[in-house]
This record gives sequence, structure tokens and C-alpha cells, in this order.
Amino acid sequence: MKISFHLPLEKVKSGGEFVSAEGIFEMARALEAAGVHACYVTEHPAPANKWLQSGGHHALDPFVALSFAAAATTRLRLHTNIIVIPYHNPFLTAKSVASLDVLSGGRLIMGIGSGYLQDEFVALNAPFEGRGVVIDEAIELMKKIWTGEPVTHEGQHFRAPGNTVLPVPVQKPHPPIWVGGNSERAIRRAVETCDGWSPFPVPGKVSERVRTDQISSIDDLRAKIAHARELEAKSGRKQLIDVCMVPFDLGMHAQEKPSAQRIVDQLRALAEVGVTWSSVGLPCRDRKEYLANVDWFAREVMTAL
Repeated sequence: MKISFHLPLEKVKSGGEFVSAEGIFEMARALEAAGVHACYVTEHPAPANKWLQSGGHHALDPFVALSFAAAATTRLRLHTNIIVIPYHNPFLTAKSVASLDVLSGGRLIMGIGSGYLQDEFVALNAPFEGRGVVIDEAIELMKKIWTGEPVTHEGQHFRAPGNTVLPVPVQKPHPPIWVGGNSERAIRRAVETCDGWSPFPVPGKVSERVRTDQISSIDDLRAKIAHARELEAKSGRKQLIDVCMVPFDLGMHAQEKPSAQRIVDQLRALAEVGVTWSSVGLPCRDRKEYLANVDWFAREVMTAL
């Protein structure tokens, strides 16, 4: 079990406490020193007011934010959790991915998703209906772009008459792509075209809001991972996909810090059903508390694991 730890850069109203070069440097260095494997940030370029009022959040540009974490560290992996692919032209996304992977020495993990906030799609003039088709075509196109060879593409949503993009990523053939979502299509996309799958806890009442399937228990997750492994076997895939799952009460918006034993028990339970990475967030009011949380997590949780 490897850990991707949250950088709380959605706290934009905290000023320099978190959202500053100094803040990112100090938090990222603490994570690396603690032996945490990766840090993650999210993406929301234009969140709608209605969503913000119901508990939504802001975010920094993920590539800019992670470039600061990269500059402060040498081993810590850099995890976009997640980039909403239909928001972007795939040439621009591929360029950002390659740039960060090159400058970090090959440390990027590319978490992606199709998105669910319709009002944000409207503000960005991005296609909401049919966004699953968009993400599939974008993945195909970005893989061509990352070869460094001339790209000719004529698709439903994107075209290229013959374009070359350099530099190529350090990681070959490209940084690992982990696709988010709990649906059948998300699992198939992970197995067929990606390197990992990032499900997340979704109680029944939230399922409709976030437009994906319910996962409210370890049994729900076990069944879906088993299905992914069946698809892998049928496809003849040799390299099994990673599975990155949020502990059921330890997401980036957790209000209370569970006991160390509860976290250890949850992570062990996730590992037993096939989870290979876990994205973890702990509540914090300021940077001092964040750094204390990192130290506590390393001593009390990672040591036990």
C-alpha cells in the first residue's frame, strides 16, 4: 500500500498559510521526509457558485501547484487527483504533463476524470453531453502526442493535420494514467486504455449528484475490483492496473481525524481487496497542524503498516 497525501491548496482564502510558495515547499518537504510516496491536488478552474455554497471548493491550477512541490523535493511523486480531461484541449494537457514530468525527473502520476459539474462545463465551453467519448478520444490522442512523432488525427472532437510536440515525458511510454469514477465504463477505460483506476466513496444519496455508481462499503469495492481483474484476465493484460482508493472516512474534506488504529484498519482492509494506493487527507486549520498531521501519520500509521 502506497500513500498519496493531500496538499490543501483548495484553501485559497487562507492566504500564504497554504497557498504560497513557502507553504507548498514546507508541506512537500515534510511529506518527502516522512516517507510519503506522493502528494495530490485537485482541479476546479471555474466552480459554480451553487456548488461552492453546497460544500464545493476552489483549487490552484494543478500543474502550476505541483511544479512547486516538484521544485522542493527529489523523490515525492506528483499526483493530479484529478484533471477533468474534457475541460482541456489534449495537446495543451499533453504539453503540461510532459513539461512537469521532464522538470520533475519523471515523477508525475496523471489522475484523470470525465467530470460531473455541468455548470463548470458551461463556463469553460466544454462538451458535457458525450464527455465519455471526449475523454476516450483525448487519451488516444495524448498517447500519440507523447511519442514525439508527427501526429495526424481526424476524430469526432479533435483533429491534427500533422503536429509534433516536444519534449516527450521522462516516463515511458508516458506517466501512469489513473482514471477516476465508479461506473462500469470507468473500470473498462482503466483496464483497456489506462494504468490505474481511482474509485472513491459514494454513498447512495450522493451517487446521482456526482453522476457515478455507489461505493459505500468495502464489499461494494471488492466486487468492483474483482470485476476489473476479470476484465484484465479476459483482455490478456499482463501489467495489472493500480487501484487508488480513498479510505471511507478520510477524504480531503474530512472534518475529524480518526484514530491511528482506525486508519490502519481501513488501509489494511483496502489492501486486502486489491487496493495498491490510497489518497489520504487529514483536517487541518493551519500549516502547523498540517505538518503535525504528517509527522503523526508517519509515526502512527505508516510505521504500523
